[in-house]
Amino acid sequence: MNLYIGNLNYNVKESDLRNVMEEYGAVASVKLITDRETRSKGFAFIEMPDDTEAANAIKELNGAEYVCRPMVVKEALPKN
Repeated sequence: MNLYIGNLNYNVKESDLRNVMEEYGAVASVKLITDRETRSKGFAFIEMPDDTEAANAIKELNGAEYVCRPMVVKEALPKN
């Protein structure tokens, strides 16, 4: 399942997110979205191969405080 992680502190790194998400299961990929100057835009996409683990991560982490900000964690929807 692909997850959208939003409202991130701009200092959060991909490795930080991977460490948090791996507490809930296997992580296939982490992509922190950046601008042209490689500064974080405050959101990321994470792929977790096991849908049950991903659903548990959503349940546990959506709204949870991470680096002084409440995270938004939900299933990423395909672009229309």
